[in-house]
Amino acid sequence: MESNQPSTYEGAGVEPPMVEVVIEIPRGSFLKRGSTGQLDFVSPLPCPFNYGSIENFIGLEGDLLDAVVLGPRLRYGSRVRVKAYGAVGLTDRGMYDDKLICSPSPIGERQKRFILAFFWLYARCKAVLNLFRGQPGRNALEGWDGAKAAIARARPRGEDEWTGPDVHF
Repeated sequence: MESNQPSTYEGAGVEPPMVEVVIEIPRGSFLKRGSTGQLDFVSPLPCPFNYGSIENFIGLEGDLLDAVVLGPRLRYGSRVRVKAYGAVGLTDRGMYDDKLICSPSPIGERQKRFILAFFWLYARCKAVLNLFRGQPGRNALEGWDGAKAAIARARPRGEDEWTGPDVHF
């Protein structure tokens, strides 16, 4: 039986971390841009979420920590402070990548399933794109995790240490 009750996925009574997300891909956009602003690809389908990054953390793949912001469309380049209720793990070309899932309100089970289904499809599409580009490596959805665990896997960004990802995406 499906519950309409929201869940934090961090544990009962645990306050989700507050993060600042810079929007790189507004909800509904067909243009996939990276954290440096460079166009990565044009999608045949619009992005169902606002997608961006957290500038003060670097993810395991060497790029800024990714974040999805649920809710209405936000403008490209806008900054929003929002709670991170969970994270999705994705492997792209063999490199693990966390994506914080942020929202102004708690995330329900139905939203969580939709987010996981989207990233499952995204991993499949990215595998085809990487094959076309001649970029080998495994692509897969790894599942849901807590936001605090994802932030703990990232490393804090120093003032001048990051100038862009080591690997072109």
